[in-house]
Amino acid sequence: MDEPTVTGASDAWQTGHMSAAVITVPVAVLDRANQRVGEDATDTLHRVVSRAERLESLGLPRIWVAEHHAVPGIAGSAPAVLMAAVASATSRIRVGAGGFMVPSRPPLVTAEHISTLEAMHPGRIDVGLGNSLGFTAAVRRALRQEIDDRGDFERDVREVRDYLAGTASITMQPRAVGSTPLFVLTGGGRAPFAAEQGMGLVLGGPAGATDAMAQAAAAYRHGFRPSAAHSVPYVILSVQVAVAGSESAARALALPEIWSLVMSRSTGVFDPLRSASALDENALSDRERSRIERGLTGVVYGTRDHVARRLQSLVERTGVDELMVTNAMWDLDGRAETDAALAAMTRAGDERRR
Repeated sequence: MDEPTVTGASDAWQTGHMSAAVITVPVAVLDRANQRVGEDATDTLHRVVSRAERLESLGLPRIWVAEHHAVPGIAGSAPAVLMAAVASATSRIRVGAGGFMVPSRPPLVTAEHISTLEAMHPGRIDVGLGNSLGFTAAVRRALRQEIDDRGDFERDVREVRDYLAGTASITMQPRAVGSTPLFVLTGGGRAPFAAEQGMGLVLGGPAGATDAMAQAAAAYRHGFRPSAAHSVPYVILSVQVAVAGSESAARALALPEIWSLVMSRSTGVFDPLRSASALDENALSDRERSRIERGLTGVVYGTRDHVARRLQSLVERTGVDELMVTNAMWDLDGRAETDAALAAMTRAGDERRR
């Protein structure tokens, strides 16, 4: 299914706002394959692929996909399969896993997925390694996970790395054909581990946690040891973004995902996204309303210039090398507008640096 087209949106921004705020680092996109009410998984997954094609045409450098198991509102459960589909439909954009959840499978299987993707699409694959367990106890049982599986993360990551490097006790097939960049996904606590292993770092957290992210990035850079895939430290900051013609319109774009997340804390179910107009904020309890507003404070939303300035401020305050933007939205036209605006902001930043 094709992505919506925003005719001339990015060009107008680029030519008409060159004196406005710009973003001076690359911006990539994470698509979790969130479902919308009334939409089946076929529509959702095909839309991830068509969106990747459009992001490539906009000049964005990378698309990431995610791994969530048995979450009703998310179709993205098999990142290797979805990455293969995205990479086959595109030719230049890098394709990443944001990420493979290490506790979900044996390290050998994770390494085989990575090496197979790299063999099929050499030089275009990036892999984030995360430590999340299943969403509920039933899902964890289905994945054969124990609650203390998190403690094996660093051991298992080293094992994945050894298989890819050809230094493990067995030689996997297919053998690794290149040094696929590996990233550790963390809220900051595993930054020293990523540095020690010579891996990239993806920091996730609310946009307001700037000081903590800056400290984690600094610690990572200080302890970094070069590796075959990363000769220098590389830090990516994950941030949720929505761009529209007004602050209220941008808030409406961001609200459906925050709403589903907040409601999941009460119901245990992350519902498919609904339109902002279908969400009755007056029906919320005081606690739910407070959680919604707190969730929205972690989103960078507003007009193009406002968003560009806030994102650039985050870049400067944290010292990161790249942004990973998430923007699950019910309004697909609004999401396409956000993607186009982000592409134009970074192109304007390239022009400014020249």
